[in-house]
Amino acid sequence: MLEMYHDGHRSLQRQFDSERLAEGLRQRAEAKSERIGESERAFIEARDMFFLATADAEGRPQCSYKGGDPGFVRVVDDHTVAFPSYDGNGMFLSLGNLVVNPNVGMLFIDFAGRSRLRLNGAAVMSADDPMMAAYPEAQLIVRVTMRELFSNCPRYIHQQQLVERSSFVPRASFQTPIPDWKRTLFTPKTLPQNDPARKL
Repeated sequence: MLEMYHDGHRSLQRQFDSERLAEGLRQRAEAKSERIGESERAFIEARDMFFLATADAEGRPQCSYKGGDPGFVRVVDDHTVAFPSYDGNGMFLSLGNLVVNPNVGMLFIDFAGRSRLRLNGAAVMSADDPMMAAYPEAQLIVRVTMRELFSNCPRYIHQQQLVERSSFVPRASFQTPIPDWKRTLFTPKTLPQNDPARKL
């Protein structure tokens, strides 16, 4: 496990007298980072969304929301998780960062149960991954090898309940609808050749 805190972290810890607390949390995180345990696996695979943090080669960040059905992030082994990349807006801001900088942060939140889990690691992506067949309409599979895994204080998580899952999540059982913005903001020739919105 890499050193969790750099000089910037340490300076603020000294300023707010949290060095002892931070060190205790670092030790707990280090102990958890040996592997993804069964409780962490269950938590990750029960989520229907997470936040993905990436950065480009100069360190400029992006943070994106990734959503799917529960279980769309899978724990492949004790140190690896995988998730699909579905059709988006074509900008590839997050995945494009992975081409030049594989370091990622993943934040999983259970809003109903008010708990969260962070996983930091290194990502690789492939269109030839054997898991492609498990995800209808996936463009790529991203695998993240864990470097750090730890939970966070949940006190500021707002309790929320699920109302409805997105109808745009690709599923084998029905035709994925086309988002209105693709039809109203752009002409068909602007869209990728294989985009279903070109046919409307």
